[in-house]
Amino acid sequence: MKNKNIILGVTASIAAYKACDIIRRLKERDLSVTVIMTKDAEEFITPLTLQTLSGNKVHRGMFDLASEEYNVEHVSLADKADAILVAPATANIIGKVANGLCDDLLSCVIMATKAPVVFAPAMNDGMYSNKILQDNIAKLKNAGYKFIGPIKGKLANGKMGIGHLAEVDTIVKETATVIK
Repeated sequence: MKNKNIILGVTASIAAYKACDIIRRLKERDLSVTVIMTKDAEEFITPLTLQTLSGNKVHRGMFDLASEEYNVEHVSLADKADAILVAPATANIIGKVANGLCDDLLSCVIMATKAPVVFAPAMNDGMYSNKILQDNIAKLKNAGYKFIGPIKGKLANGKMGIGHLAEVDTIVKETATVIK
């Protein structure tokens, strides 16, 4: 799978710290990892950490100035992707994509890509079981998007429930199966 490019979307979940291990495991498979993080994800993990681990620039804002040759960033990232993995995927990003909303870099890249998109949800069990979210997941699955998890586990509030991010090994293994 050498020279394949994975876009890793990191959203605002306590599980964002697991993106570090996901990056490491993807790189062990000789995959290039480029991170796009949402603004709120920066409350949980720093761009510097993700850049250091991935070895690539971390993309954050829709209107960040280009540091190199100018490209329409969301289009060039979408074209570069052999797959997009959103891990952790919040109810917010799932809802945006399911309803065609593009108000940040990650949602724009997902909407612009022709590459397979994989979501690994992580959230409170009440949020995960919400009918609107479940309808959004069903809508995305019908459109060809893939979902990995979540699993039953300890949640941020200390309770057990469905909403825990799937195991990193499972996420990486299943993502590798969809790479073009």
